[in-house]
Amino acid sequence: MAAIALAVGLYLFQPWRIFTSSTVTEDIPAAAPLAIPSQESTAEPSAPPASATPSEPAAPASPRELAAGQLISHEHASSGTVRILELADGSRILRLEGLDTSDGPDLKVWLSDAPVLEGVAGWHVFDDGAYLDLGALKANKGDQNYEIPAATVLGDYTSVSIWCARFAVSFAAAELTT
Repeated sequence: MAAIALAVGLYLFQPWRIFTSSTVTEDIPAAAPLAIPSQESTAEPSAPPASATPSEPAAPASPRELAAGQLISHEHASSGTVRILELADGSRILRLEGLDTSDGPDLKVWLSDAPVLEGVAGWHVFDDGAYLDLGALKANKGDQNYEIPAATVLGDYTSVSIWCARFAVSFAAAELTT
């Protein structure tokens, strides 16, 4: 019976994660450059105007920041910046920059409508209202991107949580400001 209890405890708590860490370093995605059409003239076809140049790719537009916030610690000491970016093609991503938190079981990145509260009061609020699961946390350190579905209404969400689904607790959260 003790062996079963030990096995269940190890499965649930995964205590070895205290000693594990992983880092992801992703660049901000770049949209494909847009082609600038060549200028055509009605002048003689054999002599193109001096200003005409073949199509050249334009530099990709810089991402536009829609919202941002600083992570605060909840269940585990955490730091980093959260940014929501609109890319040149209109797609949006949630970007974690300089993330530093603990590894843990079943960590998710959530957009939420919950308020960000400091201390223990903020640990359990993110599953009380609306939230959007953007996927599993890729690593507990580094810079990483999460696609936001096109139909998402960003105005419905005011915060981000690094959420431990196994224990229904926030590791860290950030209030989003525009």
